Amino acid sequence: MALIVQKFGGTSVGSVEKIKNVANRVIEEAENGNEVVVVVSAMGKTTDQLVSMARDISGSPSKREMDMLLTTGEQVTISLLTMALIEEGHEAISYTGWQAGMQTESVHGNARILNIDATRIQAQLQEKKIVVVAGFQGNDANGEITTLGRGGSDTTAVAIAAALNADRCDIYTDVTGVFTTDPRYIKGARKLQSISYDEMLELANLGAGVLHPRAVEYAKNYQIPLEVRSSMERESGTIIEEEATMEENLIVRGIAFEDSITRVTIYGLPQSLGALSTIFTTLAKNRINVDIIIQSMTAEDTTNLSFSTKSEDTEAALIVLENNKEQLGFDRVETESGLAKVSIVGSGMVSNPGVAAEMFEVMANTGIQVKMVSTSEIKVSTVVNEKEMVKAVESLHEAFKLGQHANVLA
Repeated sequence: MALIVQKFGGTSVGSVEKIKNVANRVIEEAENGNEVVVVVSAMGKTTDQLVSMARDISGSPSKREMDMLLTTGEQVTISLLTMALIEEGHEAISYTGWQAGMQTESVHGNARILNIDATRIQAQLQEKKIVVVAGFQGNDANGEITTLGRGGSDTTAVAIAAALNADRCDIYTDVTGVFTTDPRYIKGARKLQSISYDEMLELANLGAGVLHPRAVEYAKNYQIPLEVRSSMERESGTIIEEEATMEENLIVRGIAFEDSITRVTIYGLPQSLGALSTIFTTLAKNRINVDIIIQSMTAEDTTNLSFSTKSEDTEAALIVLENNKEQLGFDRVETESGLAKVSIVGSGMVSNPGVAAEMFEVMANTGIQVKMVSTSEIKVSTVVNEKEMVKAVESLHEAFKLGQHANVLA
């Protein structure tokens, strides 16, 4: 007997028929003799619809009341799924996040999990029941309902798996696994049999939407094996674990990309020791996330500084900089929008020098200008024109042979 945590996303439970299909997948696991805990998201576009209704009432709705509103979406799903399981003759019970013992920090809209008291879940498992838990939600020390932000249901599932010391956590979604890149854009994208936590974490942080970075980080910290698989197709998915099998000895395992990037350039900063620290501390205090950073000295004993940020954060960043211009001591700020970030990821890059050079050569041969660069041990990120994003990904995917032998793994 194994203890399995299953997570089903919004598209997987988007209708009553789909919920019945999910119930069948859950029952299959239970009839294999396993204990099963199921974590679900709100049905389909429910969360978007709730947000829209709130916006129709208020341009700036209370964050507390938004949490009260949005958590109702998952409660609908857990009730319907539990009814479907009972209808098929299986004992089951549903819990909201707080009933399941999900304890979070006191932050509305993007709370982090502090602890899980899994006593109630364990008691129901001992009674041979399937436990269905609402993802994305918990409560704080004051009993206030909180939500976990984007990817919250993934994080809920992995956190529960860690609290229960589960044998595996299966993330069911509308794709059959983790691909070398997004198959919606690149026809030759190939499903991976396995990938390491570190590689998946990089891909998730760099724009791959199949898993939220926080969920991957949780899995790595608690060594929970994850499998990303399809809720509709009956086939194996992608295993995410500490040491992934090196398929075909690939140095690069995947390519992530993200559009709507803006480069912000600050001219005329003083060349003082604390200038950079002051700039980024000021931005961080105002919750402005920056990514790739480039600094260059000038002949006038000043510094020019460029950083990339998501385009949706650009206006806020410019307001913060302008409000602190006197303290920061710069001359002017310029922006360049319409950019995208393209990144290659692979743990094999650590022991194989020259990967970045090959990436730049491919980009040059394809006629793509690289505007910014950032590297780590297992990734190289570049900023390019948004119009050339897909062309860049296609060229790199082919150059690093990520689409070969697709028939072996599909």
